[in-house]
Amino acid sequence: MADHISSSGESHGSVGSYLTGFVLAVILTVASFGLVMSHAMSPAGTGGAIALLAVVQIVVHLIYFLHMNGSSEQRWNVMAFVFTVLSVLVLVAGTMFIMHDTAINMMSR
Repeated sequence: MADHISSSGESHGSVGSYLTGFVLAVILTVASFGLVMSHAMSPAGTGGAIALLAVVQIVVHLIYFLHMNGSSEQRWNVMAFVFTVLSVLVLVAGTMFIMHDTAINMMSR
């Protein structure tokens, strides 16, 4: 039944790959939760550590669940992802700049 399904250009992971990604995601989530609950760092340090763990978790999801890598089959997916991230960064940075500039100009009157 599944013989007619074409899988050209698709790379799916193995069960071991998915389990590795799942275990890493759980470890990163528990580390984030433990960091917040233990109050081991200052609030600014905790925020920075949470941001770092979040970026690592995003990379884990991209590699183990979305199968994004440097292979030729994934090149367009990676390019689309990079374009999306850059577009979001420009949108967020522009919004923050406009809001800051508006606040500065409104407070001066």
